[in-house]
Amino acid sequence: MTTDITLRGWRLEDAPALAAMVDNKKVQDNLRDGLPYPYTEEDAKAFLRETLAAKEDSQYAFAVLYDGEVVGHVAVFRKDNVHRLTGELGYYIAEPYWGKGLMTEAVRQVAAYVFERTDIIRIFAEPYALNDASGRVLEKAGFQLEGTLRQNAVKQGQVVDMKLYALLKSDWEA
Repeated sequence: MTTDITLRGWRLEDAPALAAMVDNKKVQDNLRDGLPYPYTEEDAKAFLRETLAAKEDSQYAFAVLYDGEVVGHVAVFRKDNVHRLTGELGYYIAEPYWGKGLMTEAVRQVAAYVFERTDIIRIFAEPYALNDASGRVLEKAGFQLEGTLRQNAVKQGQVVDMKLYALLKSDWEA
């Protein structure tokens, strides 16, 4: 499989593809809590409406397309106050596309988009420490592991560690 993917803004008509992607326990196991399971087209439409209505420059959210089909989601969410030049990265991809390099390319593309078009100087991600695949995505996309955030979250009733990865604009341009 090639890593020839593209990013584009979300559309309401993407709801069926989004619902199919997120209505997967294995996908949701690696996301933050708050998503309903099962995840329906109505849930997807609500997410898409919220995303499309977001305040300008508060988030940079994209559908990940492979062969013209929506297979994933990638976004950078601008933080505020003293962290206003920092963005938090979030992403997921449909299970049939795991391990094929598509998300690494999507992360590279969203980082380039954010660094080239905004004043954000730092993008970070906090995958669960046990999610080795997500760590590999970030490392292959140029992010550096800054440390482990011990007992940083409660996921499905379990206290879990998270890893902190970051990519600086100054490193991206170097």
